[in-house]
Order: sequence, then structure tokens, then C-alpha cells
Amino acid sequence: MLNKLKLGTAVLALMGSAAQAEKLVIYHNWSSPAEVGALGVLKTALEAGGDEWTDIAIPHDTGSNVSLMSLVTGGTPPNVFLEASPGFYRDLTGLGMGLPLTKMFTDAGITAHFPEAVVKSITVDGEIMKIPTAIHIDGMIYYNLEVAKAAGVDPAAWKTFDEMFADFEKVKAAGYIPIAIGAQAWQIGYLTHALAAALEGPEFYNKIYSETVDPAALDSAEMRDLLTWLRKFQSVADPGSVNRDWNVTTNTVITGQALMQLHGDWMKGEWRAAGKEAGKDFGCVTPPGAKALSVTVDSWGLLGGQSEEKTAAEMRFAAIVADPVVQADFAAIKGSTPTRLDAPQDKLDICSHNVLEALANPAIQVQNPNSMVDADWMSSLWDVYFAYWSDPTMTADAAIAKMVENYDTILN
Repeated sequence: MLNKLKLGTAVLALMGSAAQAEKLVIYHNWSSPAEVGALGVLKTALEAGGDEWTDIAIPHDTGSNVSLMSLVTGGTPPNVFLEASPGFYRDLTGLGMGLPLTKMFTDAGITAHFPEAVVKSITVDGEIMKIPTAIHIDGMIYYNLEVAKAAGVDPAAWKTFDEMFADFEKVKAAGYIPIAIGAQAWQIGYLTHALAAALEGPEFYNKIYSETVDPAALDSAEMRDLLTWLRKFQSVADPGSVNRDWNVTTNTVITGQALMQLHGDWMKGEWRAAGKEAGKDFGCVTPPGAKALSVTVDSWGLLGGQSEEKTAAEMRFAAIVADPVVQADFAAIKGSTPTRLDAPQDKLDICSHNVLEALANPAIQVQNPNSMVDADWMSSLWDVYFAYWSDPTMTADAAIAKMVENYDTILN
């Protein structure tokens, strides 16, 4: 059955045979139709080999690392988990439950096929600890081609954010929402770090979103410029944006109510699920004039310290996820780009090719904060950004003062 999935020979060799099928408990926070559909690719491949997939699914962005650690310390840990935070893997290793994948990936020659951003994301303290599943750029622009034509604008021609906002006037005059935004704390947090990368560049970004935060960057010209732009985005948000889920927001663009959405390119999964085609129904571009791009690498971790049989089953899961064909099939449904550069090119659409072209330049790649940042610091930034977004009377000075206060409490 596995051969029907056309898994790569190197990966098949790694998997061996499931002499003793195992039940694997899989922990994740994916729930949209595209996410669930993509999980089905992995589940089908795993169960084709004889192992069993048991789901533990939680709501998106609800402090999943806390819930996950509670399961581990409570004696009911999952075998496989979707988790990016390096701190979690350090804690797991400290408990004797870390399971490095360095040797497996190196022996199979898998690591050499990953872009630099992926290798950085999956490495914790010198060891590969994560199985990269999908690449996303956090701040891609997806736009409705029919709306763009009706409004007389071309998002692909924008060279600056100023040009983009100037064209918003045409979009409004044509009767459309210029940009669809979901005003939830995590979505505003993602928008802000995408803007930090695009507008202010990697040097500033890495001072804010790294293991070692530079407090001088909090009260800086770059931070003030970032907050100025965040206020501009807030000022053009439509009334329906309040607490609107990301995929519902995407649907306002798909259905022609809005021109565009600036969000993670997992948006593409929603477009595809709606039967839309890249280049025909929708376009996709990086932010105009972007100095850097924040890269999300969706990754799985494995629980160590178990039986040899359970570990072997987990390694079979890792081999499936790492297969280039599976990566391409998964990406086609999820709306992502394969983490392997040798994934079949005929399975990639124009948007994935755009992502890979952007990732050809390591100098402009920065990591999604969840792969680098102290979880409490990250949460505090989201709280400040969202408070600033939600209260148009809040000044940049007040937001910065709160960031400095949080820094002193959490990191200093």
C-alpha cells in the first residue's frame, strides 16, 4: 500500500516495515477545512503502513504549549505533536523525553534538501528536533483578480506600502473593502511581525523577535514607524473585522467583498477549497518593497523515552512527513509550500513558486517568532499590539511604555 503513495526510496528504506503496528496519538491545533484536509494526507500514509492515528485536536492559538506540557507532565503525553517553540523542546529534553532527529535526517540525506530558513527553524541547541511539514510566509498578499480589475488596481505593481494605500482609495470608490483583516489578538500579532520584517528589515526584527531581546529597539524610530503603520492598517479595517476568524476573513476576499488580505499564505488552502485557481481567480505577492519576510515552518515533534516499538512508529511518521511527494500533496491542500526543494515541481502552483523564489535569498529570511521567542514575551507583545489596535486613542508612547514595562518584568 505504501508503494501506491509513491514514497521516495530513501524514505521507504528509513521506514522499514511496521512489524508491530502502533497507535500514535497526534496532537495538533488545526481545524479549518484546508488544515484538516492536509492532515488527511499524512493520516492516509501512516495508516497505509499499518499504524493507527488517534487525534487530539485543540482550538487554534489557545496556549497550546501549556496544554501540551500539561499532558506530558500529567502522564498522558501524545506521541506526535505540532509545536514550534524551542523552549518546549528544551523542557522536554530536560525531562528525558526529547527525541533528536539529526542522525535520521542526515543518514537519509534529507537535511540537504531544506532551505536555510527551515534548517534554522527545526534546530534546537545544535540538534534537529522537529519534522518540518510546510513553509509559509506570514505576510503574503492574496488578492481577488476580479475585484482588482473592477477597481483598476494591480497589486503586483505596488513597490511600496504608500502606493498600496494610495490605491485603496480607488478600491473604496469602486465599492469594495480594500483589505480584509481579522481583528483577533493573534492575527494582529502576526500582521505586526510581518510588517516589522517588511518595513523595518531583519536587523530591527531580530532585536525584537529573538531569544535575546534588545530593549533599546523598543523605544526606537523603527518601532514608532511600525506602530504608525499598524494604526494605518487599523484605520482601514472594515466594521466586520472585530473578532473575525482568519478563514472567514479570507472568504470575504474569495467572495469578492474585499480586494485583498495580508496574512499567512495558508490563505491559499481556503481559495483552493473554494475551487479557485492561482493566477486565474487570485493573485499572490510578497509585501511591496519588503526588506525581509517572516517564515513559518509548521513542524512536528516526537516524544522520546518510550518503548522501542513506539519510537520506531514515530520514526515511520517522520519519514512519511519528510517525503518530497507527500510534502507536495500536503502543500496542495494546506495552501503551503513544501519544505523540501526537491518536491515535484509539477505539483506546485504559481504561489508556491513565488515563495520558493523569495526564499532563494537567505539574507531576507527571518524566523516566525514562535520558533525563537520566549512564550511570555511573545504573549505580552500580542497584548500590547492588540490593545493599541483596539483603542485608536492609545498613543505610540503608551504602547512603547507598556512594552518596556513588560520587558523589565519578563526578561530583565
